[in-house]
Amino acid sequence: MNITTPNTLDFNSATQRLKGVVKRTPLEFNAGLSAHYQANIYLKREDLQIVRSYKLRGAYNKISSLPPEALTNGVVCASAGNHAQGVAYSCKKLGIKGVIFMPEITPKQKIKQVNMFGGDNIEIILVGDTFDDCLKEALVYAEEKASTFIPPFDDDKVIEGQATVAMEIFEDLPELDAIIVPVGGGGLASGVIAYLQTVKPSVKIFGVEPMGAPSLSEALKNGGPITVENIERFVDGAAVKRMGWITYQYCKELLSSTYLIPEGQICTTILKLYNEDAIVVEPAGALSVAALEQVKDQIVGKNVVCVISGGNNDIERMQEIKEKSLLFEGLKHYFIVRFPQRPGALKLFVNEVLGPHDDITRFEFIKKTNKENGPALVGIELTNKDDYASLVQRMKDFKFEIIELNQDQTLFEYLV
Repeated sequence: MNITTPNTLDFNSATQRLKGVVKRTPLEFNAGLSAHYQANIYLKREDLQIVRSYKLRGAYNKISSLPPEALTNGVVCASAGNHAQGVAYSCKKLGIKGVIFMPEITPKQKIKQVNMFGGDNIEIILVGDTFDDCLKEALVYAEEKASTFIPPFDDDKVIEGQATVAMEIFEDLPELDAIIVPVGGGGLASGVIAYLQTVKPSVKIFGVEPMGAPSLSEALKNGGPITVENIERFVDGAAVKRMGWITYQYCKELLSSTYLIPEGQICTTILKLYNEDAIVVEPAGALSVAALEQVKDQIVGKNVVCVISGGNNDIERMQEIKEKSLLFEGLKHYFIVRFPQRPGALKLFVNEVLGPHDDITRFEFIKKTNKENGPALVGIELTNKDDYASLVQRMKDFKFEIIELNQDQTLFEYLV
């Protein structure tokens, strides 16, 4: 396959298959982000897609292009949620049966959505902790049942469908200078790359992935896709242990550059988009906007599009999102505090150690016995991250023995 001339992909045919099935999502100018980054920032709102992510495009394009005999025993897919919804919707629309494998940790909201879109046409099987775990089971099942497996990203027809995102962007903004696209398995990035290479190869394409799931970054170091054994699953829409070979080739040859975004920064972006723009995004959907800070020097005065890839965010996760954001911003800190063995030590801590605007958000003695003299787990939220140094100094001045848990990842994960 010649990646630089992706003539194996038929973008116009994909557009025709998807007509009347997917929604042409808006490309919205964002005044706040534009002013902050001194550029013209547009958001491609795939969170407003029918299934609240771009994944429907690739799934439907793949399934609808299959010959009838390939659908006799139905289709099978593996997904962390969004591809599942795309396949489920496609199965119901086309009147075929589908079996969908999803990780056991998939948010309930996504499972409910898959059931809603697929109805009686689909069956959900929850297995494993990650996408890659359920992928193995799905492939075995598909072979045993002689069903057709619908890949989530590493497939020409899936990539071809995702490319319609870029087609719409270019039609709405032919003056496009740069586009920021999230990367998990690489299907969306490959579709964007493939299409823009044919119409405007000068466009810079930035690929961004979560720091805890760097499948593309590790593949680039390795010279090919490699399995990243221990990944952070928080950004579930992009938490892939191993990207595809086809998608790797597109990204290796034609991505302008690749960036890793800390999960905490992604959470801060989720909250800002919600509070400032009333946009509800899932963690993967916030990746492109979170990346603006890293590419800001390259985009001044340019027309830039951030692809908001999905909006399937479970409201039950918001407390976790806020916590991760506060930790990343340096506004929340946890300590093990051993109080001095003297009367009024706790009162002294509250009155003299804490700053006037500091809040104790968690307090519990670690030992069940000898509470008065034992260590306590204390969570403190600041209003200004610069207050941290003086807080720690006051603890030391008043003879409070402390362990800063934010600096000890092992203890933090165990206790917090």
